Amino acid sequence: MLTLTENASTIVKTLVDQTEPGDDAGLRFSQEDPSAGALTVATAGEAQPGDAVVEHDGAKVFLDETAAVALSDQVLDASVDQAGAVQFSIIPSAAPTT
Repeated sequence: MLTLTENASTIVKTLVDQTEPGDDAGLRFSQEDPSAGALTVATAGEAQPGDAVVEHDGAKVFLDETAAVALSDQVLDASVDQAGAVQFSIIPSAAPTT
């Protein structure tokens, strides 16, 4: 399942708080056009039926079925550039060491 870094949690909470009122709001990853291959990211007032919900430090991320598969065992990181734009990064989870 997708995990969030501390930076990602903070930025997700900030984005959602600025755009979506309510305790059920979060950031939703979905694939609107299966032929495009890219995921869409948008704030949402609540999870849609069938969404996987990831919560970390008060931040909520909703994943549609395609996003849940694509982001399985990944880490979501985020940063804000000098212009104030949010940049999300997907990082593979570290393989367990033996």
